[in-house]
Amino acid sequence: MENSGAPHRLALANRAPFPVNAAAMSILGKIFTWWDGATVGTLLNSWSSGEKVGEDSLGNRYYRARKGDRRWVLYNGSNDASRVPPEWHGWLHGTLDELPGEALPAPRAWEKEPSANLTGSLDAYRPAGALERGGHRAAATGDYEAWRPGAD
Repeated sequence: MENSGAPHRLALANRAPFPVNAAAMSILGKIFTWWDGATVGTLLNSWSSGEKVGEDSLGNRYYRARKGDRRWVLYNGSNDASRVPPEWHGWLHGTLDELPGEALPAPRAWEKEPSANLTGSLDAYRPAGALERGGHRAAATGDYEAWRPGAD
């Protein structure tokens, strides 16, 4: 009888892990994380005390408080302020009182679309001499002369 429990314990130890439902993980993610979209609290606050005023080309949604002057954005994806277009940035910070579509002139032909901040990503700019590019930079050209005390 001593060994009768051992195979049972071994069978439990070798059992496949409990399958986690993707929907349950999504709900838990909304409750406990803020860096990849709005939390449940932010969504509830936006629904109860906010008024949706617009959406940009990236899918970010913009709100203002029904009472007061507070304005905020619910990002479509990760919370990264560089993903807010300039016209909406002006509205969020109170530079524009009217919504961007009402306050700004039509875009000019020479204007470029805003780009995301790539700092910290693999696509970030790496100048010659950066460690990611081998750490070697061009030798000094000789046009710099160091200051020495007493030398005139």
